Amino acid sequence: MKRSTVNALIRDAVAFFDEHRFRLPPFAHWAPADWPEDRESVREILDNGLGWDITDFGQGRFDELGLLLFTVRNGSLSDVGGKTYAEKIMIVNVDQVTPMHYHWSKTEDIINRGGGTLKIKLFTADPDDGLSGGDVTFSTDGVRHRVPAGHIISLTPGESITLTPKLYHSFWAVGDRVLTGEVSSVNDDHIDNRFHEPVGRFPEINEDEPPFRLLVSDYARCFGNE
Repeated sequence: MKRSTVNALIRDAVAFFDEHRFRLPPFAHWAPADWPEDRESVREILDNGLGWDITDFGQGRFDELGLLLFTVRNGSLSDVGGKTYAEKIMIVNVDQVTPMHYHWSKTEDIINRGGGTLKIKLFTADPDDGLSGGDVTFSTDGVRHRVPAGHIISLTPGESITLTPKLYHSFWAVGDRVLTGEVSSVNDDHIDNRFHEPVGRFPEINEDEPPFRLLVSDYARCFGNE
């Protein structure tokens, strides 16, 4: 992805969040030069992957296969006694697919917080991590369901689904883009995503202009082991 595209997407996202009255924390608005020189003071942000996260899943087709996320809060699997939860806010565009995947350990609620309808396709994983033909069980807002493999559910604003480990899911928006929330157990996107078809989780960036805001995938390059 071009950095200019990433910059434009972040500016648009801030306007969309404001439109829906979802306010981001202060560090969302830090330019690269605004980051504190004392890196230890922002260690939770750097180590736990808080901040802007935009991906085309390595396919170079963001409008068709992509997702914009902002991780608001997150704990660490290694921090015993620390935060055991995470929260993200996402923008899912019309017909923009997040590819079929599951999480090894994370349980998450995906919430339609406003906009169009969020479509989610569901499969259970078979013993070889393929797509099982067996029925899928899940809950939406406390109500338990059992559906055939490949069933597509629709979440309208205010509705949510609970996705448990090894429950394959893919999602996209219809009608209008969706402000999508995620509340979950601790999140680690480096080790806890299993995609059905091999894709890249973080994008390669073509630096055609300076970054407006840093992505979580920029932290290692910008800050190293500071």
